[in-house]
Amino acid sequence: MSSSTGDANATPPLESASAVQSLWQKVGGLLLRGYLVAQRAARGLVRAVHTRWRRSLQLRVVSTTLVISALVTAVLGFFLMQQVQSGLLDAKENAALSDHKAGLTYALNVMQDGGAVEQDTQLDQITQDLSARSGTTGLYEVVIIPSVGGVTGWATVEEESVPQRLRDDVRDSTELESQYLTYTEIVRGDSTEPALAVGAQLSNAFELYYLFPLEHEQQMLTLVQNTITFAAATLIISFAVIAFLVTRQVVSPVRLAAGSAEKLASGDLSERMNVRGEDDLARLAMSFNDMAGNLQEKIHELEELSKVQRQFVSDVSHELRTPLSTIRMAGDLLYEEREELDPTMSRSVELLQSQLERFEELLGDLLEISRHDAGAATLTIEPVDIRDSVLKAVSDAEQIAEKRGIKVVLRLPAEPCTAEFDQRRINRILRNLIVNAIEHSEGKDVIVTAAGDRDAVAVAVRDFGVGLKEGEEHLCFDRFWRADPARARTTGGTGLGLSIAKEDALLHGGWLQAWGMPGKGSQFRLSLPRESGKELRGSPLPLAPPEMALGRIRPVLPAPTTDLDPARSGGGSQG
Repeated sequence: MSSSTGDANATPPLESASAVQSLWQKVGGLLLRGYLVAQRAARGLVRAVHTRWRRSLQLRVVSTTLVISALVTAVLGFFLMQQVQSGLLDAKENAALSDHKAGLTYALNVMQDGGAVEQDTQLDQITQDLSARSGTTGLYEVVIIPSVGGVTGWATVEEESVPQRLRDDVRDSTELESQYLTYTEIVRGDSTEPALAVGAQLSNAFELYYLFPLEHEQQMLTLVQNTITFAAATLIISFAVIAFLVTRQVVSPVRLAAGSAEKLASGDLSERMNVRGEDDLARLAMSFNDMAGNLQEKIHELEELSKVQRQFVSDVSHELRTPLSTIRMAGDLLYEEREELDPTMSRSVELLQSQLERFEELLGDLLEISRHDAGAATLTIEPVDIRDSVLKAVSDAEQIAEKRGIKVVLRLPAEPCTAEFDQRRINRILRNLIVNAIEHSEGKDVIVTAAGDRDAVAVAVRDFGVGLKEGEEHLCFDRFWRADPARARTTGGTGLGLSIAKEDALLHGGWLQAWGMPGKGSQFRLSLPRESGKELRGSPLPLAPPEMALGRIRPVLPAPTTDLDPARSGGGSQG
């Protein structure tokens, strides 16, 4: 029973494998997230450094000075170390050859004068005497090796300290006392140290080797290397500090000049630079101050002139209202009695009436422009469905569309597009855009599209007339500007409509933009924030028509959404 119970409580292999796989997936997910976070941090650091590098002249100068100084000092330090090392080793080699020559001469003399002394005793004595000559500091070690293999020699260190290549050179020598040298390591039990080995044949049967430790030279080279490194680091830091101080003297005034220029560009005409000394930077500061003073004076003169002009326009417009009202009253009386007059007088009365209406429109536009120029234009904000404003504007333009035989196609969203704006001003903008589109449509249909998103609403008015040339999408908002001055205008516009519309859109914090192409028509787009006072960051409608984004013009067909034809149904029926 215990066995069956244990089997019942045991974890199935498939469940255990699934748990391990799940654990590995979690670990892999954590590692991947950590890698992505580190990657983003690294990219952010690189971008920050790159931005700082591009924007800081001082950083570039100091960094370049550091790099060049490091390269120059590294090259000079390398050659200096090579010269010191070469000098030390050359001196060591000359001293080693001289000491070895003296020891070789002494050993030969002892062997010649030894007489009946046993050779082993004699060589042992020579080894001790030569080793004693090196002094207590251990200037060199002595090794005497028989030329015959397998015979033990006499040495103050291990015989393995003598490299085989040096022994081969000595044995192959055809002349006695010919010296050879090489660099090796002295073996002292388990430790080794660098050394210079010098060898020569002592006789036909023996070879004499001197091993000179290079510890002192190594210490000397280490000291020189550390000194050069410290001097190079000090020199590089000094160069960097000097470059920082020098560039600061140049960059700081330039930064001050840039800050002053930014303040001047932002409208602070009283900004001036401090003039210190008489150098080039001082002359730059004086020139900047002169330029700022002249600019301030000219702008002040232009502001005064503009103020006078605005005041003149405002005063004249107000003064003209009284005589215009009187003329208007007389004109209305004549117009009502025109049927009783002869045809010539009746036609004159009709012309008088139309010109009075145009004069009133021009006077109203001038007064509106003067209010915008004086900053006296105010808004009456209320929540309004932009579709209602579009319908009202289309209804106002109904008679003009009927005379032209033009169909106004409306593409309105099914859901309300409510925004906070001044309904009177927005209706005026839309009416002006639609009337302009009808006037320039060359008998083709006009499309009015409305849309909205979370933050904004927009209306686009599209015509397929003469269009706009390059650059005219900005000029069309200038006062009294006309695309074709020679073209007749049946509606008698004042040339101020788009300028006033632009000012009204800006007053709402919105955009009024134009797109056009010769022979392909034009499109004007009004974009407004849903909440008054909020910054407008985008528009629900594109500025260029969708068909132009596809690179071709499609025929104008009835849209699947609401299409209103004011020329046929008074703006209320659905197409």
